[in-house]
Amino acid sequence: MAEPALKPDAPFYTDDELDALYESDPVAALRISRAQHALQQQLSAQGSGAGPKPTIEGVKEILAETRRILLRDGGDLEFVALQGTVVEVRLKGNCAGCPRAALDLKNIVEQMVKNRFPQISAVRNVC
Repeated sequence: MAEPALKPDAPFYTDDELDALYESDPVAALRISRAQHALQQQLSAQGSGAGPKPTIEGVKEILAETRRILLRDGGDLEFVALQGTVVEVRLKGNCAGCPRAALDLKNIVEQMVKNRFPQISAVRNVC
């Protein structure tokens, strides 16, 4: 399930307004309540600049998402290590030796990892 887009200008409903909406349209109220909660978490994470602490499991989870993108063109990658704030991966398949591999690593893999874990400084390919 995709996270709702960050819309800091979206109105926040009070608890009383959500309760009233639950009476008339519980599905919409639940959707709004979840989106509002997610937005509050995103805004608080941005304010602290911290975000969730990177874990090996979390990094592997986000890398699985990036793999699906790379696999479309016959590429692949595997997790090697989490060294402080640097994620090390090994490019495989069509990505190994591809001239666009550096761009894909920076613009796809690194961006997705940094979106989830802002503390990550870089994603590097190791041979």
